[in-house]
Amino acid sequence: MSEPQNLSIYLIDDDAAFRRSLAFLLESVGWPVVEYDSAAAFLSQHAVPPENLGCLLLDIRMPVMSGLALQQQLRWMGWELSVIFMTGHGDVELAVEAMKTGACDFLEKPFKDQALLDAVDLAVRKSREAFRHAGRRAQARAALDRLSPRECEVARLVALGQPNKQVARELGISEKTVHVHRQHVMEKTGVGSAAELTRLMLAADAAALD
Repeated sequence: MSEPQNLSIYLIDDDAAFRRSLAFLLESVGWPVVEYDSAAAFLSQHAVPPENLGCLLLDIRMPVMSGLALQQQLRWMGWELSVIFMTGHGDVELAVEAMKTGACDFLEKPFKDQALLDAVDLAVRKSREAFRHAGRRAQARAALDRLSPRECEVARLVALGQPNKQVARELGISEKTVHVHRQHVMEKTGVGSAAELTRLMLAADAAALD
């Protein structure tokens, strides 16, 4: 999975003057900005998660659909872009709660220009890392999808560090059969050791070896 070349800062705020001011600042340092005056306007243009990198700058309180509600909707839709909330003085507790559910940062209005630029830079870097992590996870899952159900069972036990004799006893098969399955697992996944197999399974699913 190659990293996308496109990058967008999605700025969603119902205050037109404030929104334009932020967009001007971000564009002045080279960030490409796409503006929306409401959560509904944004969702009407993005029915599915985009393939580009970037982040979302959300006003935490907006008419009809708040920034918090939009964040929850986007998480349900599978968006992985970082979210920065912009909050009023009385919304800090809401913003802290939002960070517990996945937001990258929050900025309390009025904030300094440099605070915004620093937050966006960090959010984009996190978005880039999340994309790379998703790519590694997809590649690992594709490799493991080549295994038969029995090979998956053997692979899990081998990745947990169990020797062939113990794997055979646990699965009720011969040690020779375990050896054959183990060889097939290594060949199909392209790994050369139990340690590499462990890393592959953890990359595919952090809970795979629980």
